[in-house]
Amino acid sequence: MAAYLVVDTDLTNPEMYESYKLKAKPLVEKHGGEYLARGGKLTVKESKLWSPTRMVLIRFPSAADAETFYQSDEYQDVLKIGLQSANRTLFILEGL
Repeated sequence: MAAYLVVDTDLTNPEMYESYKLKAKPLVEKHGGEYLARGGKLTVKESKLWSPTRMVLIRFPSAADAETFYQSDEYQDVLKIGLQSANRTLFILEGL
């Protein structure tokens, strides 16, 4: 079953975040992930629980693949850049 890594990102250092994006993309792909949306136009229709800012949506073959990507040593090094350059909410959602 496919799974989706969903990230809401509020950039605090856009220049540094560009470095994160360049380094994260090949790791996502290495673990079978495919970017479906990455910071595109966002039209919020309802926001009682949360007000999204900049969304990223990545499909993985399974939740296990998404988790393996997120926990990988390679990604942990890149993640430090992401956390220094943005405030984020991230979750893995099983789907179709």
